[in-house]
Amino acid sequence: MDILGPIGPIDTKMAMEIQRQGVLARLLSCIHYILPDPPVSAAARLFALPSHDAVDRLSHLPDALLADVVSRLPVKDAARTAALSRRWRGVWRSAPLVLVDADLLPVESTAGARADARRVTSAVSRVLAAHPGPFRCFHLTSSYLEEFHGPLTRWFDLLVANGIQELVLVSRRWPLNIVLPATFLDMATLTRLYLGLWKFPDTAGLPRAASFPNLLELGLCGIFMESKDLDYILDRSPVLETLYIEANLFKLRLRLVSQSLRCILLIGCFFEEIFVVNAPRLERLILSEASTPDDSCTKVKIGHAPNLNLLGCLELDPGTQVLEVGNTVIKGRTKVSPSTMVPSVRIFALEVRFGVRNDAKMIPSVLRCFPDVETLHIKSGDTDQSTGKLNLKFWHESGTIECIRSSIKLLVLHDFRGDRSELAFLRYFFESALVLKEVVILVAASFTLMEEVDSKVASLRTMKRASKASSVLVTSCSDPEGGFIRSIKRGSDFSLRDPFANYGSQ
Repeated sequence: MDILGPIGPIDTKMAMEIQRQGVLARLLSCIHYILPDPPVSAAARLFALPSHDAVDRLSHLPDALLADVVSRLPVKDAARTAALSRRWRGVWRSAPLVLVDADLLPVESTAGARADARRVTSAVSRVLAAHPGPFRCFHLTSSYLEEFHGPLTRWFDLLVANGIQELVLVSRRWPLNIVLPATFLDMATLTRLYLGLWKFPDTAGLPRAASFPNLLELGLCGIFMESKDLDYILDRSPVLETLYIEANLFKLRLRLVSQSLRCILLIGCFFEEIFVVNAPRLERLILSEASTPDDSCTKVKIGHAPNLNLLGCLELDPGTQVLEVGNTVIKGRTKVSPSTMVPSVRIFALEVRFGVRNDAKMIPSVLRCFPDVETLHIKSGDTDQSTGKLNLKFWHESGTIECIRSSIKLLVLHDFRGDRSELAFLRYFFESALVLKEVVILVAASFTLMEEVDSKVASLRTMKRASKASSVLVTSCSDPEGGFIRSIKRGSDFSLRDPFANYGSQ
């Protein structure tokens, strides 16, 4: 007997709701992983002074310093400082407002997440009404805004009027069809903007004046938008340095014409075309976990980018990504020329399925486009359908690859499985490389027999060229990102020379 009983319409509806909540939870988890930290201390709280040390030293600090201290407190504690003494009464109202709605959530509550979120939304309205400005930072990630679209519009008016500098706005609605009020495009004082799970307003017919003259950092996560909307916001951000896009929900074409952009991170996205038309300051173009619908392909085209130092991770799968340099599409056996080379790139990452012959045959042509690479990351892609492995003879017949011969000092092979095709490539690499200093082989997480991997690599270590390398390290990958970038903090951190590295060497 079926103790659960028949599955009727109510059960089906309930199952769909559970599935919806699961999808939304995963999206929110991914988005919160990449959101910037607010400029407040999570550990900062107000505490009474111990009886043996009742001297009030803080109150003797200058007003400007007191305001800076208060602005680093969670908003509830910051507002409560007004009750300390007459000296503190006006400090919070004179300090730039930092409002993180997650700090307004009840510590313990039995009302339920949606009821708590409604309370947070009401508290946000009270805080914004009580503070005269200026507004430094506004993080709204815990409120159910579909029921408060009117307040959201009023909040935007207040943010515009009070010179907001940093805005992080994440919706919690499903389906993802809440349209952002177009007034957010008037926030000319913004320096950092992150949007998650919204529908971008239609930019057709909007004013052509610059919207974000001070914007330095832009993050778009799970946004419904069209290519014209992306062009609109980029064209109106004349000093933008960092662009982050994750899980775009429409097919987009990204045409980059920017005198300011330094770093672009595209994570879990699908673009029909990524065209660096003219970006003289661009230093990093990072593609990770590309999403490719069936029968679709992304063209990555490099035009004018004289300072492009880091590029990756390109997928050497002609059905997934196509590389174009200048006006030439790079294919297997493409003859390179100065017009098809990007000599500025020093750190290059690519993913290739060594077991798929047509993919692996792309390696020589692609590497010849980057003659001055010093650090090469190769992620060995997994496949369940091998179409012919390449042996050492193929690599010898492919001819000289300039960057392997004379510029690569560090080779990092990610997700190594010890296949014959991988070993043949490594042998060719050791035979050809003249300036190689270090080799790091990161074993795939699914491969647990390290002794077997060591034995397969041992014969390579005795080769003449390999013996000249200062280090040949075989180890497992401990980085949850798998050595390839999902975090904007890591990808845009220019203090990290190589953000792809995940084994302690920078």
